[in-house]
Amino acid sequence: MSTKAQPEVKEPSAIVKFYRETKGELSKVVWPTRQEATRLTIIVLSVIIISSTFLGFFDWLFSEAFRLLVQATGG
Repeated sequence: MSTKAQPEVKEPSAIVKFYRETKGELSKVVWPTRQEATRLTIIVLSVIIISSTFLGFFDWLFSEAFRLLVQATGG
């Protein structure tokens, strides 16, 4: 019977393991086409512009209402 020791299998370091897992996950990603990315970017920018206009209008409206209220009370 042979008593040869089996070679020790070394575990990869945490950084190597992280890199391998990340590479594996990124290979599963379905990246958008340039046309899809452009279309989605336009949608996002449009929503931002509309939202900021809406919020800016109401900020101005409430600021004016508050200013009128303060002036009416003699403040």
